[in-house]
Amino acid sequence: MAENGVPEVLRRAHLIGIGGAGMSGIARILLARGAEVSGSDAKDSRSFLTLRAQGADISVGQRAENIDRLTSPPSAVIVSTAIRDTNPELVRARERGIPVLHRAEALAELMTGDTVACIAGTHGKTSTTSMLTVALQHCRLDPSFAIGGDLNESGANAHHGSGEMFVAEADESDGSFLAFEPTVAVITNIEPDHLDHHGTPDAYSSVFTEFVSRVTPGGALIVCADDAAADELATRAATDGLLADGVRVRRYGRTAPGFDDVRVLDYRPVPDDGGVVRVALRGDETEIHVAVPGEHMAFNAIAALLAGEELGAPAECLAEGVAAFGGVRRRFEFKGRSGEVRVYDDYAHHPTEVAAQLRAVRQSAGDGRVVVVFQPHLYSRTKAFAAEFADALGLADEVVVLDVFGAREEPEPGVSGALIANRVTGAKCRYEPAFDRAATLVAGLARPGDLLVTMGAGDVTQLGPEIIRELDSRGGTTAPGE
Repeated sequence: MAENGVPEVLRRAHLIGIGGAGMSGIARILLARGAEVSGSDAKDSRSFLTLRAQGADISVGQRAENIDRLTSPPSAVIVSTAIRDTNPELVRARERGIPVLHRAEALAELMTGDTVACIAGTHGKTSTTSMLTVALQHCRLDPSFAIGGDLNESGANAHHGSGEMFVAEADESDGSFLAFEPTVAVITNIEPDHLDHHGTPDAYSSVFTEFVSRVTPGGALIVCADDAAADELATRAATDGLLADGVRVRRYGRTAPGFDDVRVLDYRPVPDDGGVVRVALRGDETEIHVAVPGEHMAFNAIAALLAGEELGAPAECLAEGVAAFGGVRRRFEFKGRSGEVRVYDDYAHHPTEVAAQLRAVRQSAGDGRVVVVFQPHLYSRTKAFAAEFADALGLADEVVVLDVFGAREEPEPGVSGALIANRVTGAKCRYEPAFDRAATLVAGLARPGDLLVTMGAGDVTQLGPEIIRELDSRGGTTAPGE
């Protein structure tokens, strides 16, 4: 390990897909530690400006020449699961014998020597990791962190901190979080997802079993007691010898039973100011204000508080930090207003996430309607959960379903947004396969007082500003009800 905290293998790192959320975070940390960083991506992105200003050599377009032209050969090439074996830069790196590391392996190298907290789970990882980071910063600690979204407080998804503490979102989608050895591990929930990689629900669940076995001796495992799969895993891990020596298990939720657990007694929304959750800990009752709306966010805040305690921060200070948490980009992010219509953007892309967020949106909408523009993410997920997506979207008043954002997947015959739209009940629903017509359609549906949300993990996030411009062009007026 070099003196500045850069492992030898990462001293000259080349990142393929450097603009992605996880990859750009690693690049930020490497640059802050003084490493030489180069990289490429298929198209320009807003993250390039900061990375280039910090010294990164970034190419737009992925070609073998991006490896060959470097003055010194990379000490390692870093890839994510999204990078295919046929990628020309990856092919050239292997031809030249340059070590290739997965993104998680590189992140694990950067964690070496730190006390590590990893936040895992099917839902809530980004928000919980972000809350923990902000809470620790409020307590005058300066952890390094790597998150799958940009903090509203700093606008960054990663940071090289001055302390010997590292907070990271742990991604189970491809099992790569098994590269980590956390001192503190949080599992928010376990629900089948990413079956394109794992194959079966059992295989998906089993990767969490392996993950908890990697918590270091004397560490802590924190789980949501109200999530049956996560609670069962914690119980099994404690009784079947899966945990290392001295690893404590702490739970949170309405059914949390232990003295050192956090039992949720009540949650009440506060109009335009998130909500307040009342909890019991070690025999005392207290209230915690959470600025972001939704009971699910209050549960994430409690998970962050417990993780922060295990890292040595005082609970009272952590609660103050959570209360000051301003959210994460693309997590019910306010995009603007036109007349009496408010427009938000959200990353929810699993049925449970969609339902939880729409319940929170309903609380924020007041007397107005909830209008959702939903873009399914991945053909495999759309096919597997079409009925569940339809049930979740039925919590809105008006729904527009776009076509599938395929990301890394090729189109699948018979799988489109219509598979979901045709099943929606309880809300008026339209299927709009033409992305360029969506903003005009949605603006025509909106009425004064509506709360409008663009939702999904793909490029649906681009529609918010377009919808606002379309509404503005109409003088902020909206169509009368049908």
